Amino acid sequence: MSWTDERVELLKKMWGEGQSASQIAKELGGVTRNAVIGKVHRLGLSNRTAAANSSAASPQTEAKAAAPKPKAEPKPKPAPKPEPVKAEAAPAPEPRPVPTPARKAIIPAGQPLPPQPSANEISAEALAKVSEIEKKAKKLTLMDLTERTCKWPVGDPATPDFWFCGLPVQQGKPYCEAHVGVAFQPVNNKRDRRR
Repeated sequence: MSWTDERVELLKKMWGEGQSASQIAKELGGVTRNAVIGKVHRLGLSNRTAAANSSAASPQTEAKAAAPKPKAEPKPKPAPKPEPVKAEAAPAPEPRPVPTPARKAIIPAGQPLPPQPSANEISAEALAKVSEIEKKAKKLTLMDLTERTCKWPVGDPATPDFWFCGLPVQQGKPYCEAHVGVAFQPVNNKRDRRR
């Protein structure tokens, strides 16, 4: 369906008469209510509720404008209030400083982090194994990692000494055997350590 000049004129006429978009769509045929609303907006036809309110209000506002307004008598100015006599007041108490919560110190980049208490402490055996493995590590950069290399980070990422393990990964895991032992601990062991 296309909007021919005749159909547009019929739309404008029916819209001006106050018919709904559904009624106009039914009369035109082959268009939906939404298509009619869209065409009304594209044509820039006014909102009928605003037009109806303004046309209904026009005669009333003209009548009101024509009627002379009675002049209001000037209101007498209120007498100035006398200023209250200030009595000698006790000195105001000094405000107490508001306690601020203690903040953790910010550690600059490149500085080692302080030891953190952990619920999952690593066994001495696992740590020994990790330190031995890290001596043999390939010390890869992020760009050198593949799906077959251990992605265990070593050091502080903000320093140039940061690297990844790089040894062959354990099947189905992102880390080598030693780092899998540290990263994936049995659930029972974790529960026992928390107690």
